[in-house]
Amino acid sequence: MTFAGASVLVTGGSRGIGKAIALRFASLGATRVAIGYMRGDSEAEETASELRAAGSEPVLLRGNVASQRIADDVAALGPLDVLVHAAATGVIRPALETDDKHWNWTLSANARALLSLARAAAPSMPEGSSIVGISSLGSIRVLDNYTLVGVSKAALEALVRYLAVELAPNGIRVNAVSAGVVETGALEHFPNKEAMLEMGARNPAGRLVSPDDVAACVTFLCAPGAEMIRGQTLVVDGGWSLLASL
Repeated sequence: MTFAGASVLVTGGSRGIGKAIALRFASLGATRVAIGYMRGDSEAEETASELRAAGSEPVLLRGNVASQRIADDVAALGPLDVLVHAAATGVIRPALETDDKHWNWTLSANARALLSLARAAAPSMPEGSSIVGISSLGSIRVLDNYTLVGVSKAALEALVRYLAVELAPNGIRVNAVSAGVVETGALEHFPNKEAMLEMGARNPAGRLVSPDDVAACVTFLCAPGAEMIRGQTLVVDGGWSLLASL
């Protein structure tokens, strides 16, 4: 598998799953890897150095991924071969302890942003290019304190299906990867972090899903061999969601 000469954008690419995806594309030959991030300039600069060391030209896009400015910046990048929306945020609280601003923020960043990015990038994406959204099992399973994020991920997966059909005539594939529990900095926002990690490791594979596991599935979906996979959500959880008793 090679992405020699490819131009790639990964939102949320300065850390966690997004960083692993960005670095994997670089290791597979991508010429340019742009990463979007909201905050944490030092982390973004560190990732840029790692991308450069892997042979890719890094581009840093700082700001709210759902904003018009970021959409304009994405359009200005020129033709993209791969667009991955890995950026995610949200309020981790019981449903009745949230309010409308929490809903708007979470849905905007996790779901609407993918539509905004697609509108900016798709018109110039060449035939054979791919768009991938990163989802989570909270889209179909009920997890403690995960109402807003789970609903936003369900919306993301629905959007992936619609975009897959609409963009197919343009030669653009659209899919999603849904990860199980992955130990990244994002888990620090969960009051039940340790329980989440324990739950994530209780799968037939016997270990937590790693960022690299997710990145490998993303690059697979973007490779020519996945040409006929359209509008699907690939679950990467070590078999956790197959179990009747968790």
